[in-house]
Amino acid sequence: MTIHTSAAGQRGILFARAQGNGPDAVLAQLGQAFEEFKKAHAEELAGVKAKFDDVVTAEKLERINAQVGELQAALDQQAIRAAARDHGPGAPAVMTEADRAYAQTFDAFVRGRVDENAVKAAMRVQGVSAAYSVGSDSDGGYTAPVEWDRTITDRLVQVSPMRQFATVQSVTGRGFKRLYNIGGTASGWVGETATRPETNSSQLQDYAFAFGEIYAQPAATNQILEDSAINIAAWLASEVNTEFARQEGIAFISGDGVNKPTGLLNYDAAAEAARPAAQRHPLGAVEEVRTGAAAALTADGLIDLTTSLPAERRAGAALYANRLTYRAIRKLKDGDGNYLWQPSFQAGQPATLNGEPVFELSGLPNVAANAIPVVYGNLAEAYRIFDRVGISVLRDAYTRKPYVLFYTTKRVGGGIWNPEWIRYHRVAA
Repeated sequence: MTIHTSAAGQRGILFARAQGNGPDAVLAQLGQAFEEFKKAHAEELAGVKAKFDDVVTAEKLERINAQVGELQAALDQQAIRAAARDHGPGAPAVMTEADRAYAQTFDAFVRGRVDENAVKAAMRVQGVSAAYSVGSDSDGGYTAPVEWDRTITDRLVQVSPMRQFATVQSVTGRGFKRLYNIGGTASGWVGETATRPETNSSQLQDYAFAFGEIYAQPAATNQILEDSAINIAAWLASEVNTEFARQEGIAFISGDGVNKPTGLLNYDAAAEAARPAAQRHPLGAVEEVRTGAAAALTADGLIDLTTSLPAERRAGAALYANRLTYRAIRKLKDGDGNYLWQPSFQAGQPATLNGEPVFELSGLPNVAANAIPVVYGNLAEAYRIFDRVGISVLRDAYTRKPYVLFYTTKRVGGGIWNPEWIRYHRVAA
């Protein structure tokens, strides 16, 4: 019996194999796929010039284009995972005896063998870093042990797209404000004996970053919790990080700042003008560069985008777009017929577009009229994510018997740190 696999299924298999292969093998596959893409694209363009529509060639081109994207994404993910292991916030660390003892108390509480007073007493006696005074308000729950907190944070670094590129900062307060110097210092020329009147001083303005509470509520039966063979901490972490990553992915890109972070794309001139004066960013809106077409990307528009940042702001700059947008970008050429997009030529290095690094950032919109499908700049300098230290958990054994609910929360904030480090690329003539 023959089993037929769809093109989408083949791409999924290809991506899975690419992730499992070493960087050198993926690089070889990527180079071969890109050469096939260029040949198929040339065939399509020849058909357009000859004024006939070759459906087979068009389908072949899209299939190869998707394969190139899958291979490049697999290579990028390998580099991200390596960076997270070596330099991430959860880099390997040895648990102290106090941490280990508290983790045991944590496990006993989750299983219902001790009450929350025992957990609080353990934190006070053992002095672990997951104490209430640091991690969470006294709200009837408890703060997860540091190893569990670290595990979730590690996973979020790998899964949440913005956490891979933006700067992440831990805070212990209810929010975070930054003081900005918006200029205003004056000067003047004087003679040797001329009077020197007082000049205007710089103006300072604070800006409060938007915070919200992100939550997940996995459930388990009493029988499962009573099974000592189950690693409760690992199970909870896997349940929580999936939901946290999904919610964060939306908020960090398009969040409106109401009980959630203000997203990366919510700082254009229209959004800033709509806010009350006290809530506008002191440094103004993010500048935009138009594509030059009403509903498409253009080679000239992308060149204008990558040259729009001042030289002193281009350090660490890169282009960011979702996978569908990169499919369109890969077809663009310069005036000499050279493709603007080039795949990675070395493990650990990203693909480039016109010499600039390019990264996939899921959550950005597709190419459409008036959309912002591409962002260019240094996201580590431009956007900041704030994590309230510690994850709070409430154990609810009564609402949905025989299930035990674990209401897990973490306060997260975010917003543009400095809009001068990035540019929007808006689809407009």
